[in-house]
Amino acid sequence: MSSQVMSTELLSQYLPILIFVGIAAVIAAAMLFGSMLVAKQKPDSEKLSAYECGFEPFNDARSKFDVRFYLVAILFIIFDLEVAFLFPWAVSLGRIGLFGFWSMMAFLGILTIGFIYEWKKGALDWE
Repeated sequence: MSSQVMSTELLSQYLPILIFVGIAAVIAAAMLFGSMLVAKQKPDSEKLSAYECGFEPFNDARSKFDVRFYLVAILFIIFDLEVAFLFPWAVSLGRIGLFGFWSMMAFLGILTIGFIYEWKKGALDWE
């Protein structure tokens, strides 16, 4: 079998996926343009009022945030990923043995050292 025939056969296997993506794109575009045509495009005062927070915006939305917001977000992501690693580890602990146990203890130790460092630097203190 020549390489051109093999590549054509391989590409023909992806044809249903391409058709599905094309249909999804057409439906999405139709819904977007359909809502623009059907919906009323004249916002009233209720739509322009402050939402949920209860007060009018007083600064530009693109203003800089305090770096502590980012530190808390990074800490959340780190410990969220830690939990994501702990579940499969706990399920397979019987199969991975002592090496897997001590590998996870080293991982948790490094995370604990990082957490203590952040705590000592005052990243968790809110003023």
